[in-house]
Amino acid sequence: EILRLAAGGDGVGRWVDGKTAFVPRTAPGDIAVVELVNERRRHVTGRMLRLDRAGPGRVSPQCAHYLRDGCGGCQFQHLDHPTQIEAKRTIVGDALRRVGGLDLSDPDVVPCGTAWGYRNTLVLTARGEAGVIGFHHFEHPGRIFDLERCEIAAPALIQLWGVLRARRAAFPAGLSRLVLRLDREGGRHVMAEAKGHSAWPMAPALAGELDQAGMPSTLWLRRSRRRRPRWVAGAPARAGAVAFAQANPSVGHAVKTAAIEALGPVGLKRVWDLYAGVGETARRLAELGASVDAVERDAWAVAEGKYQCEGLAVRWHEGTVETVVPRLGACDLVIVNPPRAGLDARVTRGLLAKRPDRLVYVSCDPATLARDLSRLMNPPSRGREYRVTLVRAYDMFPQTAHVETLAVVERS
Repeated sequence: EILRLAAGGDGVGRWVDGKTAFVPRTAPGDIAVVELVNERRRHVTGRMLRLDRAGPGRVSPQCAHYLRDGCGGCQFQHLDHPTQIEAKRTIVGDALRRVGGLDLSDPDVVPCGTAWGYRNTLVLTARGEAGVIGFHHFEHPGRIFDLERCEIAAPALIQLWGVLRARRAAFPAGLSRLVLRLDREGGRHVMAEAKGHSAWPMAPALAGELDQAGMPSTLWLRRSRRRRPRWVAGAPARAGAVAFAQANPSVGHAVKTAAIEALGPVGLKRVWDLYAGVGETARRLAELGASVDAVERDAWAVAEGKYQCEGLAVRWHEGTVETVVPRLGACDLVIVNPPRAGLDARVTRGLLAKRPDRLVYVSCDPATLARDLSRLMNPPSRGREYRVTLVRAYDMFPQTAHVETLAVVERS
């Protein structure tokens, strides 16, 4: 019997010997026959062979790839929306208590406005030798299946992929990844990553065909994820159009707005914006009268951020947050929005040394959020200086196990 859902989306039950069992694509209340896949000292992983009784939250997946091809992009398509929301509440609350040792209850979850067609970015992996372009299998990440359509992608991206999919011979040699994106104004972008290649000979012709199909697009080429993309065809655009941005823009905007509001009045305050990206938050803080130090390691994002924040009281610092923070001056308020790995311990120590009045933490991983909050709440050889005053989760990525969380920490 499947009892609950774990972080990552697997169902959790008990194996015959009492060990915890993790079984993907199962739902709370399911009774299933499960095959042992892997056994560890304290837990096992399994594969569902047969469903004998469906749990109350189980539904039929909308996407044909979910079952037929084992698509790893979604983990929750077999669950109805209330079950997904409850699972995310539990995942965040369990991490706060179990990982962080914090006496906090499960947070409220702000739902997404739409459960389908919300993503403004598609990241596709290419297997050039087979001509396959698509997503990874959830059990076998090295296996790629050919994508027809993605039900959580914006309709404009699915239409674009429908045209590109029939013209894959026009992609550059050595293609390893293809990124389709809609920018803030709805413009279409196609970014090809081709290892060892610096030319895309057929890009102008492909851009022309997209124009004729009523899908004008900007085409970009880069040799690796670490390289800055280069415009090659279509309407010229700034590279910031394909810089990292939240794949669900409406919920991403809501989280940024809530984070700024959670800081309280920022006029004439010294505010740090750590992991600042292209400066959307820094710009809004400066427009509200704050003096902002924005820290970002990506030179490409820093260049775009300086452009977006031109004329405002924003000082940009290029480098990793853990190396820049010790060099910064005093601060009153802090926003952090780190990657999945969370805050480096040096960042936590730097924050404790500067003693801001309030810190707002935007997290994409409940476990690292819990760890970092614990470090702030219980610093070694020091009394407790901070307390958590708010935790709220956001269903930024319906049909997946991913959850965005906003936490507010204030000085006691």
